[in-house]
Amino acid sequence: MNVNLSLLAMSAGGIVALSLAGALVLALLIVLFIMVPLKIWFRALVSGAHVSMGRLIGMKIRKVKLQDIVLSYISARKAGLNLSIDDLETHYLAGGNVERVVKALISAHSANIDLNFQTAKAIDLAGRDIYEAIRTSVVPRVIETPLISAVAKDGVELKVKAKVTVTSNIHRQISGAGEDTIIARVGEGIVTTVGSADTHKIVLENPDLISATVLAKGLDNGTAFEILSIDIADIDVGVNVGARLNIDKAIAQKKISEAKAEERKSMAVAQEQEMKAKVQEMQAELLRAEADVPKAMAKALNEGKMNMMDYYKLKNLQADTEMRKQIAKEEKNRPKS
Repeated sequence: MNVNLSLLAMSAGGIVALSLAGALVLALLIVLFIMVPLKIWFRALVSGAHVSMGRLIGMKIRKVKLQDIVLSYISARKAGLNLSIDDLETHYLAGGNVERVVKALISAHSANIDLNFQTAKAIDLAGRDIYEAIRTSVVPRVIETPLISAVAKDGVELKVKAKVTVTSNIHRQISGAGEDTIIARVGEGIVTTVGSADTHKIVLENPDLISATVLAKGLDNGTAFEILSIDIADIDVGVNVGARLNIDKAIAQKKISEAKAEERKSMAVAQEQEMKAKVQEMQAELLRAEADVPKAMAKALNEGKMNMMDYYKLKNLQADTEMRKQIAKEEKNRPKS
């Protein structure tokens, strides 16, 4: 009986041990499926771009986008590029665009363009679109300038729009100036060429003069591009700036003359008012003098310096003078027949 109980206890202990082992194995399998991207690992394996499980787990712990890195690695190996998964991960961690760099390297390899991984990384980290640069190296790109206004020596404005055909210079992608510099330099060249023409008609008759002059200036120096051609897409006649300036000058002179005339008028009005004030002052003095005449006559009569006959003669003379003034006034106001 005791033997049977011992066997039973041993059997139960074995079952428990097996259950714990099974649970542990199940837990390990769950962790493995969570941590190990088996799908990506298998896809890389069958594509001939093997990546170890340890590498994939390490990349996942470092929060690297496995799919972007591994798929780019597969594409590179399929295209015959000798790249390592370490190079791609390092570029990703540095903030680069791995997919764009790999696409650029594949395109350069297909087009026999000399481009290594280090240069491609540097261009990408500099903020340039390396894939677009490779495409532009193969297929030239056309940059259209905005409408540029320029004035010839005869004062007539011309509005010019140009199309600049460029190709990328891979070796100047890192430090070379961009598209905005090309547009600015071409615009400056157009303004200089039109401005040096004696008349706007010369430019209209021969628009190729702009292209030849601007192209000869070497505008692509220090840029990330090489200019292949500059074509005048459109050229229109604008306003006559010279005539407008003359009109504006005439209007300004007219305003100055009007201001001076108004100043002279104001001075004349002021002088007139001053003269009127002086006349009124003289009239007031005359009235005061006339008011003193009766007093003087009375004093002369009292002192015997003047008799009554002299007084009456003076009054008659004043009356005769007033009558003559009245007759003259009536003659002046009488309508002419």
